[in-house]
Amino acid sequence: MLTFKKKLSDGQLANVFLNGILDVVDTGFPEISDLINDDSAFVTSPNVAKEDSDQFAFIILVANLSFLENTFEVDQAARIEAHIFNKLSVIMNCTPSEVETTVRDYQKFLSRVNHPSKNMIYAISKGIFHKYELNQYQDEYFRRLHAPNPLFLKRMDQVVEHFLWDWDAFFKKYKIEE
Repeated sequence: MLTFKKKLSDGQLANVFLNGILDVVDTGFPEISDLINDDSAFVTSPNVAKEDSDQFAFIILVANLSFLENTFEVDQAARIEAHIFNKLSVIMNCTPSEVETTVRDYQKFLSRVNHPSKNMIYAISKGIFHKYELNQYQDEYFRRLHAPNPLFLKRMDQVVEHFLWDWDAFFKKYKIEE
């Protein structure tokens, strides 16, 4: 059986990508907050609200944007990213340059907390730990180290990998216009 792939422009791809990321964050963050709040690595529950997904959304978006240049030519990745910034600026009621600044700040932040590793799954877990200020809820040993409990990171790593965009599945369904 012959299957046809739907052709997408860079703008359409950006729209599918961004909507997919925001949808997975909206549906998945309540589970993430439950996992954080119930994690045995914390002496007291951090009580992360199920609605407090903004920082998580940026962490997941930035992590997924990091794979654009590995998936597309540099120029095309930049065009797709620009479309994403434009679409996000409408959602956030700000300018595309303000969105880009926020994204670049999150990129620097994830790189810093994850240094020297380049593994994006680790960066997501460490980013969650720091952005949600979870250090204060750990036992004294890890709190004094200002480092996440490795058991918490391992459990988070196993969950957050499901928030990474599946480019193989995407390209089975879509083709990008030249």
